[in-house]
Amino acid sequence: KTMQRELGPNWRTHLPEFDDKPFAAASIGQVHLGKTKDGKEVAVKIQYPGVADSIDSDIRNLMGILNMWNIFPKGMYMDNLMRVARSELAWECDYVREADYMRQFRDIYANDPVFVVPNVVDELSSKRVITTVYVYGETLDKALALDQPTRDYVATNFLRLCFEELFTHRLMQTDPNWANFLYNDSTKKIYLLDFGASRTFDKKFTDSYIQIIKGAATGDRDLVLTNSQKLGFLTGMETKALANAHIDGAMILGEPFKTNEPFDFGTQDITTRIHKLIPLLAEQRLTPPPEESYSLHRKLAGAFLLCSNMKARIRCKDFFDDIYSKYQKDASGR
Repeated sequence: KTMQRELGPNWRTHLPEFDDKPFAAASIGQVHLGKTKDGKEVAVKIQYPGVADSIDSDIRNLMGILNMWNIFPKGMYMDNLMRVARSELAWECDYVREADYMRQFRDIYANDPVFVVPNVVDELSSKRVITTVYVYGETLDKALALDQPTRDYVATNFLRLCFEELFTHRLMQTDPNWANFLYNDSTKKIYLLDFGASRTFDKKFTDSYIQIIKGAATGDRDLVLTNSQKLGFLTGMETKALANAHIDGAMILGEPFKTNEPFDFGTQDITTRIHKLIPLLAEQRLTPPPEESYSLHRKLAGAFLLCSNMKARIRCKDFFDDIYSKYQKDASGR
């Protein structure tokens, strides 16, 4: 019914072969295998009926429960979090928007030696259906069983992707779900699949955010503080303890970018140390973080988790220094 409503009654003329049983689940839909009339294998993602219409009511109901039970400390700013979540869920329900971002990413990475973005099949795509050329590979969790050099290769490129998205293109697919990425060990390619959570970043945001990472990588606490205030992570009215906790968190997360040697994500204790700071930050924070940071930090946390689970050893400083140098050069050239 969804296919007929979205693509018209004659959709099978474009897709003579269609497997009614889905081969994969998406966050708000399911994915079917098909074959076009010219013999091209395709993946057809179909959104579950009613998902888009239920977002507002579901968010309101959840907020009602959270407010009634007073589960979270005030510094979590749950109203703000839910407002951002509502907006981002609406993005993910719009497959026309997703297809547009998919085309943008395909153009950006057209000549990349590692990343590949499948083509969108326009005549079989709509607001609730998106069809792409089928690609072969294993989800990234399967790469955990591969050898150390391969795990390092996958994790290094995933981290590279995050930094290029943010600082080179200011356009990021922010959902780090491992199922959104396929690795083909024969071709050494990583396929990028799901772009529903894509968003752009303003240059003003990235200008300060890259300085926060630079400060963390070089031990410059003032640089972290100044740019955290510019972005709105801090107001300037925080207690010294809270400001220091925020800076300490940045410094801990910046450790992979400090050393000239490969950073061993398999032996680090960064997550444990960050968790110790969360209670103070959650309780005493004076302002919600900038809207962009929710999805950005979701992607970066996912990248860090991937590197940790893969026990990757990566020369993080080398590629951040390269990204930073290019960013400064581009900024001075504008």
